[in-house]
Amino acid sequence: MYQYTAFDSEFVKARAAQYRDQLSRNLAGKLADDDFRPLRLQNGWYVQRYAPMLRVAVPYGELNSAQLRVLAQIARDYDTPSAELIERAQSTQDKIGGIEAPKLTTHYGHFTTRQNVQFNWIPLDKSADVMELLASVNLHGIQTSGNCIRNITSDERAGIAVDEDVDPRPYAEVLRQWSTLHPEFAYLPRKFKIAITGATEDRAAIEWHDIGLRLLRDDEGNVGFKIYVGGGMGRTPITGTVIREFLPWNQIINYLEAVVRVYNGWGRRDNIYKARIKILVKAEGQRYFDEVNEEFDRILESGAHHTIPQVELDRVSACFVLPPVDVVSDEAQEKAEQALLAQAKADKEFTRWLQQNVTSHQNPGLRVVTLSFKRLGQAPGDATADQLATAADLADKFSSGEVRVNHDQNLVLPWVRIDQLADLYQAAKAAGFARANVHLLTDMIACPGGDYCALANARSLPIAAAITERYQDLDELFDLGEIDLHISGCINSCGHHHSGHIGILGVDKDGQEWYQVTLGGSDGSFLSGPSKAGKVVGPSFAAAEVVDVVEAVLDTYRDKREAHETFARTLNRVGFDVFKAAANSARNTTARAN
Repeated sequence: MYQYTAFDSEFVKARAAQYRDQLSRNLAGKLADDDFRPLRLQNGWYVQRYAPMLRVAVPYGELNSAQLRVLAQIARDYDTPSAELIERAQSTQDKIGGIEAPKLTTHYGHFTTRQNVQFNWIPLDKSADVMELLASVNLHGIQTSGNCIRNITSDERAGIAVDEDVDPRPYAEVLRQWSTLHPEFAYLPRKFKIAITGATEDRAAIEWHDIGLRLLRDDEGNVGFKIYVGGGMGRTPITGTVIREFLPWNQIINYLEAVVRVYNGWGRRDNIYKARIKILVKAEGQRYFDEVNEEFDRILESGAHHTIPQVELDRVSACFVLPPVDVVSDEAQEKAEQALLAQAKADKEFTRWLQQNVTSHQNPGLRVVTLSFKRLGQAPGDATADQLATAADLADKFSSGEVRVNHDQNLVLPWVRIDQLADLYQAAKAAGFARANVHLLTDMIACPGGDYCALANARSLPIAAAITERYQDLDELFDLGEIDLHISGCINSCGHHHSGHIGILGVDKDGQEWYQVTLGGSDGSFLSGPSKAGKVVGPSFAAAEVVDVVEAVLDTYRDKREAHETFARTLNRVGFDVFKAAANSARNTTARAN
């Protein structure tokens, strides 16, 4: 993974010191709250429903074990609200439609869909202490909030995926350094998100970002970018449009400057709901594209351009140091594979774990293993302090001290030797990380929702918990096959409900929590097909109806599917209306039962 230089480390520490000064002046009454707000936001500090929330950046998803242990320390020592605050917050968590509200949790971190880690209960007067602790291991919250270029995300298998044409991490790091504290783009019309991949399969949902970048090679082997612009979810879900089919890699900063500069000039600042670049692209279309390309030409002609020299890419690439993994000999690899086959024949759970949680690696003697953070009694993506520390121990023992945060709110071990898979399985099972549900229904994405977020219209976690409880039988989950279920507590779509095969959106109706269901969305992965937003199933459903609606949709899939056909393919073949009718039938059945 990327090894911070002395400059990188000092930069992060200086930012933490700067934040301490800003916080001290605010707490002393010398810096007004309104003036402090944009400063704390650009360091990742929100004020949420009950307490401050910190969002920590994990650039392109990579963490080492030392960083994981600091995150565990923060969860243990700082994610500590007063008993009075917890009691007050818990008193608002009534049942919704007969669904028991999960108990509010503390001393934990939360993995997000954009490779960040969030904490929900850190007191603001302790925030500078936390920033300095993060900086001690080269972590920070810089630009994880505010109207700026956010944390740049990537494929969790970057640099190790068998379907990868180009490792995107050095390019992502160049872009991170370019965009960090960029003075021209510090106060954009709205937040701005970039995702990058170099693989054939899109595991980074690039078309759902303001800018999506796909690294590829032309017929002569030259590296370049296919560039998508104008993707995003929220009130107006739109997938990105190709603005450039192939741009030479060394021109990427110049082109992104043109894209963001034109957006910065044209973007709406009078209406927050029309401020994202997707609205501009939708409204102006080719006119916007032409302006971007004209600006790109001006940048190149001006002489004040940022064309990336080969020596700079080489410098950054050299900072990505391969871990000290012992190479497994061909003979040892064959022996390990035979042992795994023998164990799999005798252990059904192990077989399923190998099938769902383990995937291939560029090095045939290694495997990529997903640790599942989706289980009964714990919100999707949540990790307690002890679980974070245990994950660090597993990374040290089995993955050269490295983990990746993926788009699905799980952790990935990228450097596991094939002859250590059986031992890892036992250790992961003991820690509760070995449930073989990766990509299955209960490996759902969910935002924190109204239990924590001040923006949410409804709670997402009770719905996630109820669905998880209903579908605990692994035989049933495997029979249903791979299904993306995504849940958001409001239209901001932090749970990416638009891209779920089944999406659930919390809405407010006269002060009550209701839920809109969508079907047929896609994040662009092989499982899902081309990126697209799901279609809404009629009026919203009461909380008590949601599990029955999901069950009716899945029963219809089982009834209509052909041999080996996935949910997404059956839905596309049979048609939306059949599934919509089943969902609405469940609404009527639940209403009669009540």
